[in-house]
Amino acid sequence: MAKAAVMTGIDQPLEIRDDVEVESPRAGEVKVRMGASGVCHSDLSMVNGTMMAATPIVLGHEGAGVVEEVGEGVTSVKPGDHVVISWVPQCGECFFCQRDQGYLCEQANAALASGGLLDGTTRMTSKGGPLSQMAASGTFSEVTIIPAIGAVKVPDDLDMKVAALIGCGVLTGTGAALNTATIRPGDTVAVVGCGGVGLNVIQGARIAGATEIIAIDMNETKLALAKEFGATQLVNAGETNPVSRVMELTQQRGADVSFEVIGLGETIEQTITMTRRGGEAILVGVPRMDVMLTLPAFFGVVLQGKSIKGCWYGSSNVQKDVPKLVDLYKKGELKLDELISREIKLEDVNEAFDAMKTGEIARSVITY
Repeated sequence: MAKAAVMTGIDQPLEIRDDVEVESPRAGEVKVRMGASGVCHSDLSMVNGTMMAATPIVLGHEGAGVVEEVGEGVTSVKPGDHVVISWVPQCGECFFCQRDQGYLCEQANAALASGGLLDGTTRMTSKGGPLSQMAASGTFSEVTIIPAIGAVKVPDDLDMKVAALIGCGVLTGTGAALNTATIRPGDTVAVVGCGGVGLNVIQGARIAGATEIIAIDMNETKLALAKEFGATQLVNAGETNPVSRVMELTQQRGADVSFEVIGLGETIEQTITMTRRGGEAILVGVPRMDVMLTLPAFFGVVLQGKSIKGCWYGSSNVQKDVPKLVDLYKKGELKLDELISREIKLEDVNEAFDAMKTGEIARSVITY
């Protein structure tokens, strides 16, 4: 039996269950004993209904652990290996993977839609019925089954708490800056939203060589963290118009690259507007399904020569990018320990959601 945090309905506290049965891995799968799991805003988006979920479901998708058992045909990892869990398992063989767009992997897309693993079924049961797994992961469980292609081996000496964060927030944020965007040395970058992912966009932009990084948020605590991670200018959007302020800071041209990391229609439009002619607006935040954009096509986009790009999972190739991020961390160029606001137990996950809503923390991390 394993203990897990289970979502049973929208806007309902997660249930902590200790009767979860976890099957042995099938072909192409691995069983992972979790070491740590970050509590990510996407988990909260499941709870509040922004993202749809087939309940009951074990939430959690940002995690790391130790492989306990492997299924038939698995050779990429073995029992005892330390792994980061990729919630976008990348097969390496489909149309998108062959074009170095593994973040759009066809197999991963099917798993995300089903609430199960790659075959659409789940390996967990509780109270006599099946439990879905968020993003083929289910890291809010002491033990989970994941696709072997979603297990990325990392050094055994890498702290599990740090490794867990790489699996989502760090890959998404730094990837947005290093993979999705085209940031040139000396560029000015604006980042709208300085939560856990936004902080990683900021340090990704710093690593890419941006000279000016304008951090925009309504929370002073988040803005203070943004400065620690590399922001050079801080804009409180609750006190001033962020678009006007960015224009003032850029001689009325706008930012070379702007990132939206919230997912609101208003902030998306602001992000596009504050981007200079010929610049890039990168949309990272996950909006509600009903959010629509209305843009003046000629004067707002075509005449301006702007590029508007969606960013899913940091446009990452996990087998290449995870080791790269580990290397940057070990060299001291990537801040990861500083992202961890508090360590909690699984039983505290609902309180972690409450803390996330206040905006006063970067990340709560569950340690097992």
